[in-house]
Amino acid sequence: MDVFSSATDLLRDRRPERPVLALRPHAASRAAAWFLANFPGRVLYAAKANDARQVTDALVEAGVTAFDVASLVEIERVAGIEGAELYFMNPVKSRGAIARAYREFGVRRFAFDTADELDKVLEETDGAGDLTLFLRIACPNTHSLIPLEGKFGASQEDAPALLLKARQRAKRLGITFHVGSQAVVPAAFGEALRQVGQLIVSSGVLVDAIDIGGGFPARYPHSDPPALSSFMEEIVRAADELAVKHSCELLCEPGRALVAEAESVIVRVDARRGNALYINDGAFGTLFDAAYSGFRFPARLVTPDRQKTASPEAEFVLYGPTCDSSDYLPGPFVLPACVDEGDYLEIGQVGAYGRVLANRFNGFGEFDEVLLTDEPMLSMFDSSEDDAQAVWPARA
Repeated sequence: MDVFSSATDLLRDRRPERPVLALRPHAASRAAAWFLANFPGRVLYAAKANDARQVTDALVEAGVTAFDVASLVEIERVAGIEGAELYFMNPVKSRGAIARAYREFGVRRFAFDTADELDKVLEETDGAGDLTLFLRIACPNTHSLIPLEGKFGASQEDAPALLLKARQRAKRLGITFHVGSQAVVPAAFGEALRQVGQLIVSSGVLVDAIDIGGGFPARYPHSDPPALSSFMEEIVRAADELAVKHSCELLCEPGRALVAEAESVIVRVDARRGNALYINDGAFGTLFDAAYSGFRFPARLVTPDRQKTASPEAEFVLYGPTCDSSDYLPGPFVLPACVDEGDYLEIGQVGAYGRVLANRFNGFGEFDEVLLTDEPMLSMFDSSEDDAQAVWPARA
């Protein structure tokens, strides 16, 4: 894969016809190093967020060896990584996927949120005695930009009986939850952990692990969350209040926070109509969240022409290349007012869920790929952030 110092450097070399996915593995490596140094437990990468080999390799080289996987395809992709620990955390799995995960790929960690799903896991593993079982519980998603509640999670009323049943069959028992994607308030994790603490006390069932899920935020023009260190401080405080704090392993499943900065997309403007720019990637490509989740991504005009980049700014909306009118990105995207047909834009922070959501609607969806060595357009991991070590030690 070709390497360039920046998107501008790329355009000095070529005028790409297709959108270009610009990978910055060094950004993923830096994010992983921060989580490994600051999270008080085991860090799992949520493999669904980005499946680029260069990104995964960067995470592994930084020290990430555990993976939250949701399908056999994700299992097959990461199972070959030396020393990989796989956590099959999708609360609803097919019987065939459970059996293959257990027998062919050595998966021993499974999530469930109903008695039926627990029975399914036990039956398809022939009542194995080496399972770690995580009960997914429901928790409020009031502090996240993309709520994930409603589809999964045992209620507070059902959870005690499920914990007791799983405790009788599991080698290790855990509880897991998810506060929603792009959680912007540290208290979200503290509130959920206190809910877990109440459940443990009320059920009378001891657990060996608590997986606090993902939801850790990245930085966007519309969402400037507190420093990640404040999230860790909240987690440490809440975890320290748990009755099982001395015997319970803590885990997390970051996806967005690890990889959002690790990729951008370079697009061409194919038409301008007033303040609307028609570009060659969009809602059915890497920019799904900009169309359907209300995200604003950072954008900049990419050109060696300094006069163009120095012109006054204006707000634009974007349309993708398909014939679907929902292929619309309201932004607004702040760019030089002179931007026009034939210009190129770099749109940042698409490393989380961008490439994995892209499809081939209308025949679009093919990308070139390059490596860039410059810094992301926005970052949660700058030198001003407090990198103090967390104080609740990880446990094997």
